[in-house]
Amino acid sequence: MGVLKGLLFLPLAPVQGVSWIAGVLQDAAEAEMYDPAVLRARLAALHRAYDEGEIDDERFEAAEERLLDLLDRPLPGGR
Repeated sequence: MGVLKGLLFLPLAPVQGVSWIAGVLQDAAEAEMYDPAVLRARLAALHRAYDEGEIDDERFEAAEERLLDLLDRPLPGGR
């Protein structure tokens, strides 16, 4: 039965491969998005841009709040 099932689902192999790759890419993007080291580096870059006058108060405060909220969140997957 295993061989017959394998032959029947063989045309779906490319779809399953693409689905697996999409899952791996999503996991990597989420890991980077929630990585505290990355968030702290983005926060430091934001402060540097604000200190140099590249962004205004309103934009700085909105971006800082968003980054601090991400830092306060628990890591996805319990990591």
